[in-house]
Amino acid sequence: MSTQQHLLDLFDRLDAADQAHLLAFAEFLAARTPARPAPVPVVRAIPDPEPIERPETESIMAGLKRLARTYPMLDKSEMLSATTDIVATHIMRGTDAAQVIDELEDIFAAHYRQLKSTSRG
Repeated sequence: MSTQQHLLDLFDRLDAADQAHLLAFAEFLAARTPARPAPVPVVRAIPDPEPIERPETESIMAGLKRLARTYPMLDKSEMLSATTDIVATHIMRGTDAAQVIDELEDIFAAHYRQLKSTSRG
């Protein structure tokens, strides 16, 4: 059990008056302790995509694998819902594979841009 969890468990066992006393004491201790410096945000360098030429004819699965190798820095689980929806629509409606791959490329590129913008702190 962590120290914080232990403190919370003890706090929960106290009646309202004792909780107020404990809180006042904690505030007193915090006031006499020098403030900790704010943590410095870690800025990760996001690598550029590794462009892999798209073959003239490509299956959707091959396209997904190519995009995963092109964007190794992306968390594919974050795109799972969107990519699954596109592939399911392709299977249900028989949309053109090239069109589906275009949409997948757009999703990967958008997630990459989002990652780049949020990594700047």
